[in-house]
Amino acid sequence: MINLRRSFIDENGAILPIVLAFILASTILTGAVLTVIQTNFFTVNLNTQRQQALNIAEAGVNYYLWHMSHDANDFKDGQSTPATPDPDLGYGPYVHNYVDDNSKTTGTYTLWIKPQSAGSTIMTVRSIGKVKNTNVIRTVDAQIGATSFASYALASDSALWFGNTEVANGPVHSNVGVRMDGASFGDVTSANATYVPPGSLGGDGASHPGVWCKSSVTTPVNCNSRSKADWHYPVPLLDFNQISSSLCTIKKVAFSSDATTSALSQLSNACSQTPTTRTPSYLPQRSASGSFSSTQGYLIELNTNGTYNLYNVNSENDTKATYVSALGKSLVSSNVVIPSTGVIFAEDNVWIRSNPTYKGRVTIGSGRLAQTNSTDIVIADDLVYTTKNGDDAIGLVTENSVIIAPYAPPASGAFTFEVDASMIAQSGSVTYPLHYRSTPSKYTHGWINSNQKFIFYGSISTRQTWTWTWLIGCGSCADAVYSASNSAYISGILNNSTDYDYNLLYAPPPNYPITGGYNILSWREVLTTP
Repeated sequence: MINLRRSFIDENGAILPIVLAFILASTILTGAVLTVIQTNFFTVNLNTQRQQALNIAEAGVNYYLWHMSHDANDFKDGQSTPATPDPDLGYGPYVHNYVDDNSKTTGTYTLWIKPQSAGSTIMTVRSIGKVKNTNVIRTVDAQIGATSFASYALASDSALWFGNTEVANGPVHSNVGVRMDGASFGDVTSANATYVPPGSLGGDGASHPGVWCKSSVTTPVNCNSRSKADWHYPVPLLDFNQISSSLCTIKKVAFSSDATTSALSQLSNACSQTPTTRTPSYLPQRSASGSFSSTQGYLIELNTNGTYNLYNVNSENDTKATYVSALGKSLVSSNVVIPSTGVIFAEDNVWIRSNPTYKGRVTIGSGRLAQTNSTDIVIADDLVYTTKNGDDAIGLVTENSVIIAPYAPPASGAFTFEVDASMIAQSGSVTYPLHYRSTPSKYTHGWINSNQKFIFYGSISTRQTWTWTWLIGCGSCADAVYSASNSAYISGILNNSTDYDYNLLYAPPPNYPITGGYNILSWREVLTTP
């Protein structure tokens, strides 16, 4: 007889482990699912908070962009401390609450502001975004600055012509038009779609594109086959009228750099002031009566130790062979320490050379801002940086013209003559002169040999003409030299290159004139804090 009770018990006993195993498996699976869900929620929440922290850090950068647009000289967020910046991070920390679109405070951003260099319009802003009630932070470094006239290898308010032996390394711009027969490495731009070039600057009476080359020019660059991808026209005009106010700013900075003149910088008519006191940053008019002479002013020798030697220039005969014989000069002071602002302003003409190279960053302004006379800056000899890594910069800003003196290059033989500088001619030209200033009827010296070279390294901005070379079609041209390859007489240095100092893009000379408003020039996230 079958024992039904035992069979039932055996069956129940077999089911129980299965049920328990199912419950255990379900519990484990449910726990795993809940863990995955919880992990996903945590990951999503963390990612959301990290994105919020990045947004807050970006908001800090945008805030300081706005701040600099309203106060371009404030690197302390409107505060007076700290007096001394951190050597790596700059001024700070400055903490701000971040308020979202719903008027809720959702975090903070902490700012550090580091100026690029004395008088620079460019700074690095480090913004550290932090989400409220969390430890989630993200850090952004951004360069904020206003582009300056030093953003161009050559910029002109007039037409430009690069001959086939001239090379342009870096951005070139004209508000009128450019004939580019030489090699170019960088953007070449014009504010006009078409223009009629003047005959002295490669024109033939016809209209040409804003940037063009002569089809007959086939060497060393072939006009017909060369790449023109970097030629752009029309583009917006450059406002050269800004330079006038920039010269005034340079003068006020020079006043503020010394206790004897600092009060003048605060006057509403500061730029009309003409004190007779000479300071390391301000050089007064040579004549106490205010009379003006194009052959009088100052010679500034920039030294390797970051100082300068100052001479009075009492006369100039530019037909001579060297600056030593051309200038009648007398020593005023040696090893003058350049102010921390990096600015020198001369209320007169300036002659300049390096002795033998210059170490440091300086801007030299020259002008008679209180008078109708306009001053020049004359390159009297080699003017060379000690390094070309951005540590050194020379800015030259003048009311009228920047002139390469006929006696600046060696008189004869093989040479490489060099000028390193950022130059601005507010109303005149940047040029090697066609005629001697002391003998206007006489054409200047010319150099045509392939081993006689001129290297310009830096940046040029000119209201009128720019050229290192003049081609003259005459039978007897005084000191000009005949070039068979050009079938013309040459004044100036035939073989030359205009090379852009790309370090100037983000590190122009101190208080160098700007071309527009402030922008974020570069942006990156960094993993270090602060």
